[in-house]
Amino acid sequence: MFGIADIIKAITENKIKISDHADEEAEADELKFDEVYYSVLQGEVIESYPDDKPYPSCLIFGRSFIGDPIHSVWGYNEKTKWVVIITVYRPDTEQWIDFRKRR
Repeated sequence: MFGIADIIKAITENKIKISDHADEEAEADELKFDEVYYSVLQGEVIESYPDDKPYPSCLIFGRSFIGDPIHSVWGYNEKTKWVVIITVYRPDTEQWIDFRKRR
């Protein structure tokens, strides 16, 4: 199973694909991908989805440049070492406890 270090390595090597859904959600939540990448660099995996298809994925919680919480879901292709941003959003405090645990 992959970890956050694999995602960070892919980000630093610019091995990133952005899904249409992630692009739409980022725009809706007024998120720039630079701040999403930043949130991962100092973030943490809060949920793992090893059985996701076509690639295993995980949910990462991190913070933007100014400290706002960001959630992003990343798929990881073990063969190519590329990542896919599946979705990204600003977590809702009514659905999350401390942005890390679902209510």
